[in-house]
Amino acid sequence: MEFESSDPSVIRSIKQRELLNTWLRAAARHRPLPLIGNFQPNRFGEELADMMGFEVRGIGDSARFLITQEGVRLTATYGNEHIDPDKRTNRYLDDAIGPERYANVIELYRACVTHRRPAYSISTVQDADGKDVSYERLLLPFGSSSKVEQIVGSYKSISIEGGFKINNLMGLKPKALPVILIRAIIDREFVPSRADRRLSDDDVIEPD
Repeated sequence: MEFESSDPSVIRSIKQRELLNTWLRAAARHRPLPLIGNFQPNRFGEELADMMGFEVRGIGDSARFLITQEGVRLTATYGNEHIDPDKRTNRYLDDAIGPERYANVIELYRACVTHRRPAYSISTVQDADGKDVSYERLLLPFGSSSKVEQIVGSYKSISIEGGFKINNLMGLKPKALPVILIRAIIDREFVPSRADRRLSDDDVIEPD
């Protein structure tokens, strides 16, 4: 599935849209990539449960992604509660999630590094009860020069069927393999839309 060129309206989650807006403000102060120290979203602590941080080691297709922060909800999503909290970071993403799952996500991480722009995807997967869940992944690149040195990721699980089981949703043995619906590089200017009206934190932005 090819990556589409998009503006921020592709993002459904209002909280992920806020994170992207913070990245855009930081990018305006330092080009070609924003500095990680300038990334200061509002209520950042509330979002950490759904976020991961990475250091990018290497270049091109040989680059690997060292986990520096893993949110507690993501630990449940990937079925990693059995791993000692001290051992959930300082390991590479490919080692942490295994080759099969890594093969399903690596292109998004590589696209973020190559384009030096935010990368976004939506996949559908089923929970343990067979409910359809949308899994939305936003990757934000940072660096002190023209090379992506860090990535901050936001990961949201949403179901129109209401409550769902998050445990092992994206784990080694999920109910069903994720189906990718959207893969986008956010490299176009923002186009105002109806989605920009003031929304509550729990609202989901639907693309026009």
